Amino acid sequence: MSDLMKYDHYLNDDGPAALVIREYLVPETGPDGVLFPPTFAAGDNFAGGYNIDGDPNGENVCLVDSVGSQANRIEPIFAKEPYKALVPQVVIKAGDKQVNLLEAGHRAGDAIVRCSSLQKDLQDAFKAVLKGNAKPLATIAPTSLVFGVWDSRDTQAKLPRLVASTIRAFNVRKLTRSAQYNPATEYVNEKLLDEPTDKATKDAYAERGFIHVPATGSHGGIIAKGGIRRDATLGLAALRLLNAGEDTLPLRRYILGLALVAFTVNTSSYLRQGCVLVMDVVRPRDFVEVFPDGKRVPCSITHEAALHFAQDAAKAFSRSKDRLVEFDKALATADVKGETAAEDKIKGKIVKVEPNNFTVKKGNKKIKVPTTEGTVYFKGNVESSYGAVVIMQAPVEVDRANGIAVKVTGS
Repeated sequence: MSDLMKYDHYLNDDGPAALVIREYLVPETGPDGVLFPPTFAAGDNFAGGYNIDGDPNGENVCLVDSVGSQANRIEPIFAKEPYKALVPQVVIKAGDKQVNLLEAGHRAGDAIVRCSSLQKDLQDAFKAVLKGNAKPLATIAPTSLVFGVWDSRDTQAKLPRLVASTIRAFNVRKLTRSAQYNPATEYVNEKLLDEPTDKATKDAYAERGFIHVPATGSHGGIIAKGGIRRDATLGLAALRLLNAGEDTLPLRRYILGLALVAFTVNTSSYLRQGCVLVMDVVRPRDFVEVFPDGKRVPCSITHEAALHFAQDAAKAFSRSKDRLVEFDKALATADVKGETAAEDKIKGKIVKVEPNNFTVKKGNKKIKVPTTEGTVYFKGNVESSYGAVVIMQAPVEVDRANGIAVKVTGS
């Protein structure tokens, strides 16, 4: 059997519905140690603080790390060795900062890439998804298929998470803590500052650290009397819904490889200050294949095996090259106004060339085409430059979004 066929049984309609991992965790100080979950802002029907469902003093469940937070911890591994060769490295230059698409919260639907020269390519890719073809998106931003994406600001194309992971603590006891800030010296008593005469001044002294400030009853962490568990799933049934015409099998193998790598990787034990979780040596993890009829079969895929398969599957799937693109202020300004990427194509000959724009004659009509730093230029299929493509009487094809050239292709 070819290495590429190794996991084809997961891609068959009679294969497992999902792979499931259950890992039992404990704080680094021990099973009865204190850990600090995340705190959340107040909202409708939620007072804010720790997310604890159930009886606060009895049976309950506390969210320790959400599915979104876990995805944001795992996905950036694909920007590092030895994983970076598996996916295109798309980097957006925004001012003095460079942001890898793998770090963008909404992935291929994020504003930072939507307002770049990739806008047109990604819009086309999302439109292809709506028509049942996931290949264009997989060639540019494949982890958007692994961790899910929603192009909520434009095409509304939506893909589910294939890999989902959540950490919860059970039957927790909520703690509080108090603290006292003591200034380095008695500023008022030592006549270094005047006695505050009103509340505003006293509050300013407290804020700037010039007087004693008590802090009582603040969040003090939890003790998980019922244990801590990470539940992770790889949705094979959802993966089998991805299509790409004659390239469906290579696409599914490629996305499966990435998903297996993400699913089996050991993420950092550090979640946040006061929350370092390690494996519970008393309770080994469960790793099973779950079938539609409920049957559960032990699974033994190692991370090394997953990586080897992903490397082979990546070589067999045609992907975009690495790209460095510019965040485009003009596209962002249009986006803020609610002007989604109104697109059009222009074909014709260049009849006027200026430093940041050119004019194309299309039939009897002359169309001025503005460019930006994010505009990309090609001669055929080879990336080129403004000076080499934008020349008098040269035939060009221009892809525009909101009237601005995002791609100019010369012959």
